[in-house]
Amino acid sequence: MRFLLRHTTTYRYANPVTFGRHRLMLRPRDSHEMRLHEATLAITPTPSQTVWQYDVFGNSIALVDFAEPASALVIESTLDVERFPFVATEYMVAEHARNLPLAYSADEIRDLAGLQERHVPDPEHAIDLWAKGFLTVADETPGLPETLPVLNAMAAAIRGTFTYVPRDAYGTQSPLETLQSGSGTCRDFAYLMMEGARSLGLAARFVSGYIYDPGRDEAADAPAVEGGGATHAWAQIYLPGAGWMHIDPTNALVSDGALIPVAIVRDPAQASPVSGSWEGKAEDGLGLEVEVSVTRKD
Repeated sequence: MRFLLRHTTTYRYANPVTFGRHRLMLRPRDSHEMRLHEATLAITPTPSQTVWQYDVFGNSIALVDFAEPASALVIESTLDVERFPFVATEYMVAEHARNLPLAYSADEIRDLAGLQERHVPDPEHAIDLWAKGFLTVADETPGLPETLPVLNAMAAAIRGTFTYVPRDAYGTQSPLETLQSGSGTCRDFAYLMMEGARSLGLAARFVSGYIYDPGRDEAADAPAVEGGGATHAWAQIYLPGAGWMHIDPTNALVSDGALIPVAIVRDPAQASPVSGSWEGKAEDGLGLEVEVSVTRKD
């Protein structure tokens, strides 16, 4: 499927303020799963300098500087992308990885170590116990729990038993808080899924991007999709043979073509689409508006 994405971020101020450097993560990587046909970035006021670079994960980053004060900052990203999902990932999982616990090879462990270790203290083992509860999903079949059914059950449980609550504020709540409250936004659910998978010995990454919601585009009777009309977040889990699998616990989707990745990182805090600073009176800040649209392109 080919998509047209528009992401506009607007900051407003009561009086002109001075802008510090802004860091933008809005341009996806061109790859075998997604072709980037065109990417444009329009910024008002006009930057004095824009420098492109790659971060430690290989994500495309724009560093933007400004010379003149202004009472508004508007950043508009427009993307024309084509998504090529691999629909048979489950058949590619290596034989030794089809059941849990699985062991990564020595070479894989060397590269996955920082992504496999737990990131959040869990002194009462609440996430451990929650995640290990999904190991019983294969009780009716002999042998060890199957890896993919366990991950699917975890994603389905988040989708079915947790309450999705959109939140405009920056930051991601702790997986422990999400587990205790039974609610959160897509990035909270992704972080919980990551920590749950890590507690089972699996390597996990955080993905920031977009999701296509047909109900917002052309099919009013399409199934409900959470996270449309805004940036979206989900997890990637590494399974030998299949590689990095996209898993969206907010919608219980696995490697789905409706997911459009932009930034892939170790920790959610590393994936802010727009970050930066400004100088002025505290009361000058009037707020932030974000508009996102994802439409099919014929």
